[in-house]
Amino acid sequence: MNGSKLSQLPDDSEQLQPYISGLRQRVLRASELSAAGLSSGFLLKFLRARDFDVELSLKLLLNYQRWRRESPEISSCLSPSSVLGLLNTTYHTVLLQRDRTGSRVLLYRIGQWNPKDWSAFQVFRISLMTSEIISREHETQRQGLKAIFDLAGWSLGHALQINPSLARKISSVLSDSFPLKVRGIHLVNEPMFFRPVFAMLRPFLPDKIKQRIHMHGADFHDSLHDFFPPHILPPEYGGDGPGIVEACQDWTNQLLQSENLLQQIATHPTGDVTVTPDDSLITEEG
Repeated sequence: MNGSKLSQLPDDSEQLQPYISGLRQRVLRASELSAAGLSSGFLLKFLRARDFDVELSLKLLLNYQRWRRESPEISSCLSPSSVLGLLNTTYHTVLLQRDRTGSRVLLYRIGQWNPKDWSAFQVFRISLMTSEIISREHETQRQGLKAIFDLAGWSLGHALQINPSLARKISSVLSDSFPLKVRGIHLVNEPMFFRPVFAMLRPFLPDKIKQRIHMHGADFHDSLHDFFPPHILPPEYGGDGPGIVEACQDWTNQLLQSENLLQQIATHPTGDVTVTPDDSLITEEG
């Protein structure tokens, strides 16, 4: 059975057990990581992200752990309430409905981020929190995510926050350090002076990710609809879905309800966390 078919099986399927056991044994032999506390659900995130190739899944898991250790300024505080002011600006949301392929759709509105008030590390922390939450969804493990970045309002202040070190950390998450398949990156309203930052990021990205980057410009409605059905998009992006304020508030509430879970993940990045009644149960439509 190939990786795509294995991904469709439920977590408790007997057919998945040899892969889970194989990855756990490989982790035991890896000198830099202990297998203690590694749940089957945690290991399955990495297996699904690499189509059940155990060696590639191990490499991804080790990269994830290494990235977390080397980026404490981002990963050690996964507290939505600590960046609530930024979330309340309608900077970020995860659309309620998935796209045609079943991918989760993330939306970032860069102009809502005031770099005088919020550092790039805090902004990146929001992305990490969202990624940790949606990576627990089985459908997202199977179908991955697509991200829309609205660059209207991009300024020199934003550009100065993105240095080569941070660019490398961002590219690592997109390519080989997080258990989610990035199916597409869509840029809208990108200004000319965003290009130097993109040029800084590009060398760190694998060809597969480069081929999935789409620039739509200011007149983006028609081309964006080639990838996303209008019924899932907010009206501000030519769609018929919930408005951007409602969509952002909904996802902010989801993150706040997941505060305990996220803080456990920050403390125990191997996935040995306990879900409590206060933790968010992600709800979707469509």
